[in-house]
Amino acid sequence: MRIVIVDDNAVNLKLMESLVKRAGDFSPHLFQDSAEGLAWTMDNMPDLLIVDYMMPPPDGLECIRRFRTVPAHADIPVLMITADHEKSTRYAALEAGANDFLTKPIDSAEFRARLRNMLALRRNQKALEDRAAWLAEKVAEATSEILNREQEMITRLSRAAEFRDPETGAHIQRMANYSGLIAERLGLSGDEQDLILRAAPMHDVGKIGIPDHILLKPGRLDDAEMAIMKTHAERGYEILRDSNSRLLDLAALIAWTHHEKYDGGGYPRGLRGEDIPLPGRIVAVADVFDALTSARPYKPAWEIQRTLQWLREGSGHHFDPACVEAFLARFDDVMDIKNRYRDDTPAGIVY
Repeated sequence: MRIVIVDDNAVNLKLMESLVKRAGDFSPHLFQDSAEGLAWTMDNMPDLLIVDYMMPPPDGLECIRRFRTVPAHADIPVLMITADHEKSTRYAALEAGANDFLTKPIDSAEFRARLRNMLALRRNQKALEDRAAWLAEKVAEATSEILNREQEMITRLSRAAEFRDPETGAHIQRMANYSGLIAERLGLSGDEQDLILRAAPMHDVGKIGIPDHILLKPGRLDDAEMAIMKTHAERGYEILRDSNSRLLDLAALIAWTHHEKYDGGGYPRGLRGEDIPLPGRIVAVADVFDALTSARPYKPAWEIQRTLQWLREGSGHHFDPACVEAFLARFDDVMDIKNRYRDDTPAGIVY
């Protein structure tokens, strides 16, 4: 326990030092200069401050006021030593933040009793702080375990889609990381960025419900087949919806809305502009860029510059202009991600 004693009288300092040491295994910090004592408390964390009232500036009241300006000092006990019996002085000390008083001349028995009481108060405070820290750590561990389970489920569902859909594999790694870049550039919070990054791989999970003869068809789909293919957005939403998990809830929203177009020409609901939830608008840009620049059984990969031109032309029509701008602003990072997660990257989600 750190006990700080501030008194401009050397005799009083020695007396209180002796009383403190006799009360327990303590090594008090003594300051005859009030400014030095105050400065020490500002840089350190005492467990008890004992301060004289009548001192050269800053006096005891001013020391207490400044001491209490530090948020971490709000609950640290303060004992004021005073020879002034006026109630106004005590009221002023209480107003400044003193917890208790001791009147000069100091009575050793009273001093020890007040010291024990105030140190007991501080021990209880520290025990509560330790308990709160322990509980916070346990909550963090439990939360981390839940998030890990959720992420494992997302990984497995995404891999299930991968086994059926030639457009997945490393695609889900790339587009998820592209989505995270866009979210960061748009100024979303770190928590929101992380959620989008982790939920984006689920965007096409509804393709699990699309028949193989349509999903794996090497050529262009006819109108009837395309109508069935478009149902994957709704299917993905139905698979993931109504979860108590924020992550799965966001994944459901992305699955439902990433094929909507900014001008209202998308599916499944024909939403327009900012009626499309922002995560869906973000993933739309990331998903289309990667789909166009990746080779598929039914098409070669587009060149990068052609794809960028297509994104620019689609800004305000297919895509949210702000999302396109954010994507282009981070394009060096986009290319780093594209080179890191190639189509021969091992299966699984790696962020």
